[in-house]
Amino acid sequence: MSENQIVLQNLDRGLLTITMNRPERRNALSPEMTQGLVEAARRAAEDHEVRAVLIKGAGGTFCVGGDVKSMAAGRAPLPFEAKMANLRRGMEVSRILHQMPKPVVAQLDGAAAGAGLSIALSCDLRVASASCKITTAFAKVGFSGDYGGTFFLTQLLGSAKARELYLLSPVLTAQEAFNLGMVTKVVPDADVEEAARELAMSLAQGPSIALGFIKRNINNAETMSLEACFDGEAMHHTRAGETADHKEAAKAFVEKRKPTFQGA
Repeated sequence: MSENQIVLQNLDRGLLTITMNRPERRNALSPEMTQGLVEAARRAAEDHEVRAVLIKGAGGTFCVGGDVKSMAAGRAPLPFEAKMANLRRGMEVSRILHQMPKPVVAQLDGAAAGAGLSIALSCDLRVASASCKITTAFAKVGFSGDYGGTFFLTQLLGSAKARELYLLSPVLTAQEAFNLGMVTKVVPDADVEEAARELAMSLAQGPSIALGFIKRNINNAETMSLEACFDGEAMHHTRAGETADHKEAAKAFVEKRKPTFQGA
């Protein structure tokens, strides 16, 4: 399977759908897939035609993480520095999805485990099918975690719950994950594709500049002081108020109609 078939991209009305396409391996991460994911994430961040992103897996599974079978098969060993550099390059997908000023939705079905869960946690919203299984998984295969999962889970749930989910590595149902706040909504299995796409498309058709500023404000809150966050909010709010989308929203509110946003 060639590289462009392993990570598929489809742009429709501002929504870029990124599909991990190794269904025969439950979308386990291979070097080719991680490279394709980083390239797709960079395209999403840089392409002005892209206003929102949906990331999903082919064949009814999001991603089970690293390809443990390939690891166990044993390839020619690489030096420590080379292995670390390769891993760090692949992990960029999580950073880009998390930091880019465009909303990102993950469609979780089948399983989201290990690095697959980490990638899902880097997204802004997660729609899960009722039968989806969710787990950090790393401790069970003798790893400590990668792709930013410890950062995102700690930010999302707090240190105590992150320790529990990483050290004990329980397998959560979608409803259990929802109850913890790990996923945005749970829908019947048959509805997950439509529900995730509908949510992502609504963001793609929304006020893109304002949504980007909202994401930046929340990202700032993860690391900045209150004073710095206030400054950021004031700047972004003022800039959003100067956009055509804001003027359209205000006009639509007065006219009691749904606004039509142009991302400008």
